[in-house]
Amino acid sequence: MSELAICAWQKLELGTVITQPGNAAQLRTGDWKTLRPETDTEKCIKCGMCSIYCPEFCISENEEGYYPADLFYCKGCGICANECPKQAISMVMD
Repeated sequence: MSELAICAWQKLELGTVITQPGNAAQLRTGDWKTLRPETDTEKCIKCGMCSIYCPEFCISENEEGYYPADLFYCKGCGICANECPKQAISMVMD
């Protein structure tokens, strides 16, 4: 192992990516997903169950009353699709 590699970890800031309080909101945690939720608005009854079960709290009501996922934070877990009572959400390749 090179000396540069051994010394590189010492140059990391304490806490690595979270260097300032509150900067975790800037991380694009949805970048690693392979699937994303897609809502069929004809089936959706605007009940909001998807937003209740979302572990990332990335689903919120829009001005039309639907609940789209914020793909900036969505990890594509599919819980929203599993909990939708009308099967209006399907998981598709991102």
